[in-house]
Amino acid sequence: MVRDHRSLKVLAAALLVAATAACTVNEEPEYVERPVSEIYNTAMNLMKDEYYKEAAQEFDEVERQHPYSVWATKAQLMAAYSYYQSNRYDDAIIALDRFTQLHPANRDVAYAYYLKALCYYEQISDVARDQKMTELSLDALNEVIKRFPDSEYARDAKIKIDLTYDHLAGKEMEIGRYYLNQKHYLAAINRFRTVVDKYETTTHVPEALHRLTEAYLALGIPGEARKTASVLGHNFPGSEWYTDSYYLFENKPKPGSEDKPWYKVW
Repeated sequence: MVRDHRSLKVLAAALLVAATAACTVNEEPEYVERPVSEIYNTAMNLMKDEYYKEAAQEFDEVERQHPYSVWATKAQLMAAYSYYQSNRYDDAIIALDRFTQLHPANRDVAYAYYLKALCYYEQISDVARDQKMTELSLDALNEVIKRFPDSEYARDAKIKIDLTYDHLAGKEMEIGRYYLNQKHYLAAINRFRTVVDKYETTTHVPEALHRLTEAYLALGIPGEARKTASVLGHNFPGSEWYTDSYYLFENKPKPGSEDKPWYKVW
């Protein structure tokens, strides 16, 4: 009898747990409809206090509860901005794409394109890593310039494009130096030529010309090396890289570096 009594207690407890779980599963979250101004102002206050995640949720709630109000359009863009501020770039990009598709004539659409470009731009990694994000950033910045050439966003985009090109050129230089050190001279030349031809406005060009001079000399093509060094001297006469190329042709160390190993080209 004791065993049966215990079994009944266990069975009753199990049924109670199952009933509670069923109620929990079937229970829907409480939905409280609020005035649009209340939701929007709450979101703005949260953003002002730098609670960006919570602000984005409230801006999304504006559109969910009041999809046809004038506030809904504003809330879409503000939600994207809140995602951006909280470094949730993927969510921000999705929200911005939706905004530009739904409201192509909106007065803030230029800012939406610019903010999308910033989402990519701020994810650019160091030159030792994959440059996919750099390329996406470049595409988005060019889109801003193409669509809104006279806007303040286009002016800033041009500055960021210069920095982006410099970043891509830096990646090419890093790979080229590696090939040069490994004595894969043709592969190195291809990388350095890319910098000179494709990223000619960047800060890496003087070094690229000097490295080309090194690689041509190492391959036993002094004529190409001399032409490259001449271009370097003509365009960057005061550059330390031109000085390096000069002493490279002289086949002797630069003054002050006599104690360092020197690369013999002949």
